[in-house]
Amino acid sequence: MNTADIIELYRYNEWANERLFGAAGALSSEALTQDLGGSFRSIRDVLAHVASVEWMWLERWHGVSPSGIPEWAVSRDLSVLLHHLADVQARRAAFFDELSDATLLLQVAFRYISGTAGCHPLHDLLIHVVNHSTYHRGQVASMLRQLGAVPPPTDFIVFKAQSQG
Repeated sequence: MNTADIIELYRYNEWANERLFGAAGALSSEALTQDLGGSFRSIRDVLAHVASVEWMWLERWHGVSPSGIPEWAVSRDLSVLLHHLADVQARRAAFFDELSDATLLLQVAFRYISGTAGCHPLHDLLIHVVNHSTYHRGQVASMLRQLGAVPPPTDFIVFKAQSQG
């Protein structure tokens, strides 16, 4: 894994997030916050989790270990989540501007919200975030189907086909 691969993965991640947030934005506020069961009860809750975890890992890469989710993550307003996710993406792009193949190998020490210490190579943490968001986008797709909506495809290969064409 090199910096070009990481940047491509994050291009995909942002594309897929945009598609799912867009599909969620087409829902009524009632549907967006409807309790559908699961580890995160509503589509809004899953999307808030995705956005706040992407923020949290960016903070950790910068040497800060948040002890909880950001205040904005509890907003019921999807536009608030989108605003903060856009900020995360901009800050992450600046972080990637300084990234090198050598820095991908550096160990990053951090604390989980529980206070437990963690330490992993940066490249593993970067891959983890994309994988985490992909997992939760799958949950959102399932929840959209429960509401009778058709989720947009977010497969990596669809992203590649669209970005080449």
